[in-house]
Amino acid sequence: MADKFKKDPVLVISGILACISCFFVHPDMEYIGYINFRVLAILFALMLVVASLGNIGFFDFLTSRMIRIVKNQRQASQILVILAFFMSMFMTNDVTLVTLVPFAMITVGRFGDHKGMMYTLILMTCAANLGSMMTPIGNPQNLYLYTQYEMSMLHFLKLMLPYTLLSLLLILIASFIFVGKGGEVEPVREKYPPNAWKLAVLTLLFAIAILSVLGILHYLIMLALIICVIFIMDRKAFAKADYSLLITFVFFFVLIGNLGRLEVVYNTMSEVVSRSPVITAVLASQVISNVPAAMLLSAFTSDGDALVIGTNLGGLGTLIASMASLITYKIYIRENKDGGKYIAAFSIINVIMLALLVGAYFIMP
Repeated sequence: MADKFKKDPVLVISGILACISCFFVHPDMEYIGYINFRVLAILFALMLVVASLGNIGFFDFLTSRMIRIVKNQRQASQILVILAFFMSMFMTNDVTLVTLVPFAMITVGRFGDHKGMMYTLILMTCAANLGSMMTPIGNPQNLYLYTQYEMSMLHFLKLMLPYTLLSLLLILIASFIFVGKGGEVEPVREKYPPNAWKLAVLTLLFAIAILSVLGILHYLIMLALIICVIFIMDRKAFAKADYSLLITFVFFFVLIGNLGRLEVVYNTMSEVVSRSPVITAVLASQVISNVPAAMLLSAFTSDGDALVIGTNLGGLGTLIASMASLITYKIYIRENKDGGKYIAAFSIINVIMLALLVGAYFIMP
């Protein structure tokens, strides 16, 4: 249990809380209604497609092509940050970081500036968390809130566009401040392009998943198609899906459903959230991470827009505000012993960006 807690504390804690809640609201047929199967189906399908894209070398090829144009460390850092920002909109923030961080450590590390490499990883993490807020499929909380509040794609994009543009500007400014030019280095060797027909099939599957997100195609039909094709084409992709995240979602569905049936809890939480749902979401994210914060607070407010803004901005701040941030940290400390310096620099940059974006929320019309 101790090892499991260290590996995935959110999964363990959510499971314990879900079990405790069952003593207050005994299991019955209403439990089935707690679970949003559409969210789980779309999330699992996207996991499979993205994992298969990684298996055919699509991300390695993309990053190697982009990085060949750099002439110094700052350019390398900025390209990696921009890649993280835009890739996260479609490939999710955690998948983006798993893909790019090891490559970034090798690429930027070739300039011999350890501090510059550390700041590059921190800014890439900020970029992945902030870029992902632009689309409903950029991160798990967006997908959940998008479906939970039955938003339209156009409404979601218009809601998050101002924050996304401001975030990109802040990250680019930070890259000039924290990352120096360094010396010149030879470009990395270009990777082989992915198999054309497999890439075409996976692109089609990704489009099918998007149709389900938009509500054009039923999620069960979409899931069946993707599972069948991936099973035939790339069975290894199933091993790379994040099943612990799916189980965590189920635990939170049970917990949230039970809390919603406890009148005292429901009334108290509703009053707290109603005062300032955006700030409540930001603060809750700092403690329990933005995905569980989104799921928990959605049971107590009808203001889905506020939760989308609050949980996305709330991904900045502490190291656990977005669980994707832990991915970069874990990869970094495998090869570096200055984890304390990383956390200190990470926290300062994240808190400053969070303050600026929250300030922008209060002055935006």
